[in-house]
Amino acid sequence: MVITNEEELEGMRRISEAVALTLKKMHAYARQGMSTKELDDYGGQLLSGFGAKSAPHLVYQFPGHACISINNEVCHGIPSDKRIIREGDLLNIDVSAELDGYWSDNGSSMIVGEDIHNQRRLVESSRAILRKAIRAIRGGVKINEIGALIEKEAKREGFKVIKNLGGHGVGRGLHERPDAILNYRDPLDLRRFRKGSVVALETFITTHSSWAVESNDGFTMTGDKGGFAVQHEHTIVVTDGLPIILTEQNEMWE
Repeated sequence: MVITNEEELEGMRRISEAVALTLKKMHAYARQGMSTKELDDYGGQLLSGFGAKSAPHLVYQFPGHACISINNEVCHGIPSDKRIIREGDLLNIDVSAELDGYWSDNGSSMIVGEDIHNQRRLVESSRAILRKAIRAIRGGVKINEIGALIEKEAKREGFKVIKNLGGHGVGRGLHERPDAILNYRDPLDLRRFRKGSVVALETFITTHSSWAVESNDGFTMTGDKGGFAVQHEHTIVVTDGLPIILTEQNEMWE
């Protein structure tokens, strides 16, 4: 989507507020001993309170309101009453939704309770890399330059990136052009960010894996070489200066 007027910008602000505050409150609600379904049901109630509808459910008939992934799961984890959140788990929540014809997307990872697996640096690195990448985006900047930045920063911290997942355009649908905003530099990608365009930029940072593999459930993706995986994501509007972060109310950097 390319923003062309104030009405469109306001529509994107409303749905972005809904997904951002839902994500923030789900993180605050998550605790050891809770099932991921209980957490997801809470998120669904929050979205309904905004009048918003779960995007993955609308688009893919996903069996849940939000994607909730744990530890080695890279993304698209299915909420379940049999999946219990444990002390020290790396918990990723990805919330996307639709409201009045506008769509927005955000996600972030956290450690539940004590950091018994010593993965705090992984979480903090992913969060910091996303912030640096967003601050580097302007209209006219090559998309693959942002991918190069993400991978360079991950390697500098001793981590890897998932190479078959990435950010995407969003706005009038959940996934729009530009698609495949990757976490590494594809030399064949000559595209540039366009002023006014809305994109969901996300980092997929891992300890061991470089590829996400779909599980038998048809949704959950895990790292090909195991280890831990985290994701952070904001929906932004590209400008000639610093991007407008539409989902800033999730407060992932606070």
